[in-house]
Amino acid sequence: MLSAIVGINWGDEGKGRMVDLLGSRYDIVVRYQGGNNAGHTVVNERGKFVLNLLPSGILREDTVNVMGNGMVIDLEHLCGEIARLREQGIVITPENLKVSEKATVCLPYHKAQDILEEDRLADKKFGSTRRGIGPCYADKYIKKGLRISDLFCHDTLKEKVADIVEWKNLTIEGGYHSAPVEAEAMLDWLNTYSKEIEPFVCDTGAYLHKADAEGKKILLEAQLGALRDIDFGIYPYTSSSQTIAAYGPIGAGVPGLQLDESIGIMKAYSTCVGEGPFTAEMFGPEADALREVGGEYGAATGRPRRVGGFDVPASLYGVKLQGASCLALTKLDVLSYLKEIPVCVAYDVDGVETTEFPTGDRLVRAKPVYRNLPGFCTDISGCRKKSELPKEALDYIAWLEKAVGCEIRYVSVGAEREAYIDMHAE
Repeated sequence: MLSAIVGINWGDEGKGRMVDLLGSRYDIVVRYQGGNNAGHTVVNERGKFVLNLLPSGILREDTVNVMGNGMVIDLEHLCGEIARLREQGIVITPENLKVSEKATVCLPYHKAQDILEEDRLADKKFGSTRRGIGPCYADKYIKKGLRISDLFCHDTLKEKVADIVEWKNLTIEGGYHSAPVEAEAMLDWLNTYSKEIEPFVCDTGAYLHKADAEGKKILLEAQLGALRDIDFGIYPYTSSSQTIAAYGPIGAGVPGLQLDESIGIMKAYSTCVGEGPFTAEMFGPEADALREVGGEYGAATGRPRRVGGFDVPASLYGVKLQGASCLALTKLDVLSYLKEIPVCVAYDVDGVETTEFPTGDRLVRAKPVYRNLPGFCTDISGCRKKSELPKEALDYIAWLEKAVGCEIRYVSVGAEREAYIDMHAE
C-alpha cells in the first residue's frame, strides 16, 4: 500500500495535520521533496509542534520516518529540530528516523546566495524564504552538490568541498561582491553536523523496497502544494522541486512503485505565502478578519499569509495535477463567523470567464469572479459526525465537491488531532 498526502493549492493546506491524523494507518511516513523552507504545524494530545524537515509521522511512536533522496537537507537545522522535539518528549532514534544517503546537503553558502539574490532583486523578488533551497536544488541539477553519502568519504570530501567553494566564490565574491566562502569553515560545519546525523543515514530506497515486499503500508508526505510545483505551478514563483504526487515514489527512493492512493488536502478558503499571482486574493478589513480568525501566518517564517475565498479554478487544476483519489477539507470551522461565504467561482481573463487555470502572463492578468454562498454561522469545532454539521455547512461541502470534481472524504473542524469528521462514518 503506497499512498500520498499532497497539497492542492499553494501550500499551507494542513498536510502535516492530516499526516498526523492518518499516520496511525501506516507503518512508514516518507518526506519526498523540499527542505526547511516550509513548515507543518501539528497539534495533538502531546502539544503543538512545528516541523520543517522531519516527516509528521515522527510524532507517532510506532511509525518509522524516512527523509527521501528528493529532499535538500540543512544539517544544522535538522539537528536543531531533532533537539527541540526531544525536549518536548518525542523519542527520535535510528529505529524511527532514517535519512537517505542520496539526499542533497543544503549548506550555509546556499543560504547566503539565496539572501544575496533576493536583496539584489529588491521589489522584483520571488518571495524566497531565504533558506537556500533554490540555490541548493540548482547545484544538484548542475552536479555541483554534496550528497549525504559524501560526508562520510573523508578521503575525498576535503577536495570536493575545495573545488565547489572555488566555483561558488565566482558567484558570491565575483558576482555579488560579498565576502568569499571559506572552504575550511564549510568542512568544519559539515564535520560537526554529519557526526550527529550519521546514525540515521542509510540506503532508504533499499529499506522501503524491503518494507513494501513485506506488505508494510507507506505514506508519502509532500511539502507545499501543486501550485508551487517547479513544472506545473505559478512559475517562476514556485518552489524548486516537484511537489506533485506523481514524483512521490521518485523522491522517496522507490521509483518503480506505483501509488495506490493520492489524498489531496485543501482549505475551505485560500491562502498563499510569498510572491506571485494569487487571483482570489482579498484585501482590506475582509482579508484582515479572515487572516486573524484563521491564524494565517507561515509556520516556517511567521510571514502573514495572503488570503482569499475558495478558488475554484486553482483547486480544480490542483486536483487534476495531484490525481486526487479523495480530498480532505481543512479549517472549515474558521468560516463560522461569516453570514455569507465568498467563493472565487471563475477567472476573468481578457474579458472571458473561465474555470481553466491559465499560465504565465494570462494568469497575471486574471481577475476573480466572486459569488457568495450561504454561511453556517455557528461553531462547528465540536462536531465529530457528518450528521452534527448544520445544513449550510453540508451544502458548502457538497458545492465544493461538485466544483472540483472530487469527493471530500475528511473535514477538519479544528487543529487538534481528533477535531475532524470522516464523511463516510456515522
